[in-house]
Amino acid sequence: MDINGKYRPFYIAKLLEELTDEDHYLTTVQISNLLEERYGITSYRQTITKDMEILRTVGMDIDCIPSTQNRYRLLSRRFDDAELKLLIDAVASSKFISKKKSEVLAGKLASLSSSFRADELKRNISVESRVKSENELTLLIIDAINEAINKGKQIRFQYFHYNAHKRPEEKWKGYWYHTSPYRLIWNGDYYYVVCWNDKYGNISTFRIDRMLSRPEIMEEDVAPMPKRVNIDKLINTVFRMYAVNAERVPVELLCDNSIMDAMIDRFGKNVKTKAVDETHFLAVPSVPVNDVFFGWIFGFGGKVKIVSPETVKEKYAAMVKNAVETL
Repeated sequence: MDINGKYRPFYIAKLLEELTDEDHYLTTVQISNLLEERYGITSYRQTITKDMEILRTVGMDIDCIPSTQNRYRLLSRRFDDAELKLLIDAVASSKFISKKKSEVLAGKLASLSSSFRADELKRNISVESRVKSENELTLLIIDAINEAINKGKQIRFQYFHYNAHKRPEEKWKGYWYHTSPYRLIWNGDYYYVVCWNDKYGNISTFRIDRMLSRPEIMEEDVAPMPKRVNIDKLINTVFRMYAVNAERVPVELLCDNSIMDAMIDRFGKNVKTKAVDETHFLAVPSVPVNDVFFGWIFGFGGKVKIVSPETVKEKYAAMVKNAVETL
């Protein structure tokens, strides 16, 4: 049995993926020489032609320009370059992925294109000036939590925060949180786990990159999710995953028409709205009223005004007044 002959189509596929694209070809002679040089496999024109047909049969989009030396190229791949650029930029921009891991993942994504395009994609990678997590265990932590969710098991972990000297410090002197994880959420450039928190007896969120190490998956089954909890609604109304257990209050907001995109981005297309005049509309989202919400309102520079309830207006005015007095 010709063992090399059995493997030859796989090596040819590898050569096509690495060394060809819409603008670059390999001739029959080049393929034959590369098979010999790289893998010690002897081949002939007829065998290469048959191998190309096998590869086409299994779905590879191989183009051939017939001539005395046939020229072959791989036209389409699982991901095109535009999709790879999008994925690479998402990885490079993600704050929860460390700089080192971002570069590794971006390099792997770039390698899914031809070697010629991979070099171009790599030159577009820039993570030097972006704020990135320093937690190199983030992907392992996510993997463990995802496994626990799929198995319906509880997890335990330690959490940390940065002290006044910018050094990581265990929260609550190394306290082990014991939780029932329900959902992983990517919100505001960070990954969170939504879970039942035994310490406080309520729904809590924890930032993945603030976990000290890979969570331990417990033998205990998760506690049933409270029927009153709607995680999708929670995501759409909370600000930066802050105060997830705070009571939601319907707040009337008078908005400039130019703010509609921001309202839909924040609360979704189902947010209650109605036209007020030619330049304004009223939005009525249900939100946790806190300083983070007020900061979001303030960021529109007066294009969003709180109409009611009166108590919310008073709290907002007090926050603004306090901010001015500290100047």
